[in-house]
Amino acid sequence: MYKLTTENSFDGAHFLAEYDGKCRNIHGHRWRVLVEIQCENLRQDRQQREMCVDFANLKEDLKVETEKLDHAFIIEKDSLKQKTFEALMDENFEMVVVDFRPTAENFAKYFYDKMKAKGYNVSEVKIYETPNNCASYSE
Repeated sequence: MYKLTTENSFDGAHFLAEYDGKCRNIHGHRWRVLVEIQCENLRQDRQQREMCVDFANLKEDLKVETEKLDHAFIIEKDSLKQKTFEALMDENFEMVVVDFRPTAENFAKYFYDKMKAKGYNVSEVKIYETPNNCASYSE
């Protein structure tokens, strides 16, 4: 089995609603995203001969996904009062609303699903929210 890994990162703020601790407050991370893909056989077409996939394509596809979250306030749907949400919108803050609690664990699955939907045979995604703390997802 061949395995390739690429990495990208984004800076994003979030908070954990209904959490008793520091993370209930708005704070930010430099999120590191590592995507590992796999293949059993190398390609034989001219352009990608003897490759699992073209690293250039893999890197660009991950970059597209991380850029959607870069320098944004990532908010779990319905976790803010409507008045608070509207006030942030009035200030033109970059906000991304997600259907999940924005934890490292959920981001690992989020990026797994995004890259799988792009046609990659994803084996694992790791997300570092700090240099020492990482979550991963695989099927």
